[in-house]
This record gives sequence, C-alpha cells and structure tokens, in this order.
Amino acid sequence: MLRSGPVQSLVRSSVRLPTSYGTRKAGQLTSRTFKQVVSRAGRSNRPSSLALTAYRPLSTSLQRYATAQMPYDHIDKKHEKAIAKDELEPHPEEVSEESTVHQVFEEKGLPREEKEEDMLAGVWSDVKVIKETFALNQVPREALNLGMAGVLPYLATSISTVYLAWDINHASTVGTGFLLSGEQAELLLHIIEPIQIGWGAVIISFLGAIHWGLEWAKYGGAQGYRRYAIGVVAPAVAWPTLLFPIEYALIFQFSAFSFLYFADARAVVRGWAPPWYSTYRFVLTFIVGASIVLSLIGRGQIADKISRLPGPGDRLKALRESQRAELEEEERQRRARIVAADEEAEEEEEEDED
Repeated sequence: MLRSGPVQSLVRSSVRLPTSYGTRKAGQLTSRTFKQVVSRAGRSNRPSSLALTAYRPLSTSLQRYATAQMPYDHIDKKHEKAIAKDELEPHPEEVSEESTVHQVFEEKGLPREEKEEDMLAGVWSDVKVIKETFALNQVPREALNLGMAGVLPYLATSISTVYLAWDINHASTVGTGFLLSGEQAELLLHIIEPIQIGWGAVIISFLGAIHWGLEWAKYGGAQGYRRYAIGVVAPAVAWPTLLFPIEYALIFQFSAFSFLYFADARAVVRGWAPPWYSTYRFVLTFIVGASIVLSLIGRGQIADKISRLPGPGDRLKALRESQRAELEEEERQRRARIVAADEEAEEEEEEDED
C-alpha cells in the first residue's frame, strides 16, 4: 500500500500539505492526520488524483507524476540479451591518449578539432625559465640601479678590449686599423688593462664589506667571526691580483666572484641575507663573469701580436735591478775615488823625495 503512487506523492509533499488547512500553521500536521490520509488513500478505488483533491494546493506536475505511474525500474531483458549477444569489434587505430576522455563542455560524438603543435614550445619554455631566473621584482630599486651602475665599467672595459683586439688584428692583416692604428690600439689596450683589474678588486672588496654591514645590523642574528671572515677574505684575495699578469689576474678574479656568489647564496639559505639577495648577486655575477670571458677571448686573439705590458711584479723586479745597478755604480765610483786618492798621495811623496 505504501508503494502506491498517491501515497509516495503524499510522503514527498508532506511538508506542503498542512498549507491547505486554513486554521493551522505550516508544519503542524500531526501523525494522526497523516495516518488517516494514508489509510483513506489506500482504501479508495477512485483515481489517485481524486484521493489528493482534499489536500490542495498541490502542483499539477506532482499530480501528473502520481497518476502516470511510469515504470522507471522496468528492465527490458530481451533487449539486453540481444545486446549481450553482439560481439565487440576491436578498432586499435581509434585508440589514443584522449579517446576515453570526454570533456565536460564538449558535445559527445562530435569530431574534435586537432590542436596545432607549437614547434617553439620548448624555446618559449626556456625563455620563461630565464625570465623567472632573472626576475628582480623584489630587489629594492636603489640597490638594483646602483648595482647595475657598478658593473658598467667592468663591462665597458671588456667590450673595449674586444674591439681593440679586433682593430689590432685588422691592422696586422690590412696594414692599418679601422679607427685606430695598431700602435694606438695597443697603447689604449695597455691603459685599459689596469683599470679593469683595479675595478674588479674594488667590487670584490665591496661585496665582502656587505657582510660586515649585515653583521652590524644583526640581520639573521649575530654570527660573529663566521660572517666577518667573508669581509676579510674578499679584499685579501682581490688586491694581490694587481701584481699578476693580466690573464692570470682575470682568471683569479673570476674565481673570486664565483666564490663570493656561492657564499652569498649560502648566506641567503641560512637567513643571513634578504631572500632577494641571491638572485640579485646572480645577475651581477653573470654580467661580470661574461665580461671577464670576453676580455680573455679578445686577448687570446692577439697574444702573439702585442708586447706584454709590464705588471707590478715586473716593475718590482726592474726596481730591484736598478737599485742593484746603482749600488754597483756607487761602489765602482767609490773605488775609483780611492784609487785616485792613492795615486795622488804617491805622486806627492815622490815630489817630496825629489
């Protein structure tokens, strides 16, 4: 009895049924009244729509649902047996990575448009990685501007070295330089070399001094000698390069810049420096490292075509040799004076005897 259409409709709409009684408020249908309605609907032989007439208002759609008695749970076994007898035909050519995937906002059964493959997808991916690597959004604007200005002299001397090397090669091949003669280009190259090495020593010393400032500010806590040591080692490594030949000095400074970048990156990981400092240092170190490589390449092209500029070591050696020569000359002159004095004394003695 409880499975009949009228009763199920009455159960689903039990929340609305009390609204048909004008003297009661909504939601006050008692269990007694509900049982009377169910029993009356079960004993009635009239159509189910008439059994629910007294308990209006009910929507027309609800009455149709109650009287239609659609066989939702009816199974056509004959049709299913016929389908079960059918054999599935394999079509491996239709199987793909997306053949079993049905998009939510896509009409089923319609042919899908093939997406064109981007041949430059790998290139754009690499470009994206480079942009993310060189992203300097978190770097303070003042530090970024001054840092870039600090590496410009190093970059300018490297580019000048490459051009002068090309001009010297051009002069040795053609007989005259493009803008300068071979002698003028070589002279300018010897002027640029100490400028580049000296500026590199200044930058390395400054990078070490930053750690002293972070220690005084107690950024990441007081670290003591461990952080002070970075500021001490940097200038101790940088300034002796002024005594090296130009090629060895550039290589030594390249190693110093790489070591300082590693130290700065470790400082960021340990919380001794701001999070943006490692990216900032990477960009600056990349520019300086590229400049050093350019200088070495340019000088490698003209190694056998120019005279080597005497370095501080050569000057010290020349100074020692000149001092030794001066001492020898003074000793020779002293001995000559002694011999002359002895000769004069002998002559005077001879004159006295006569």
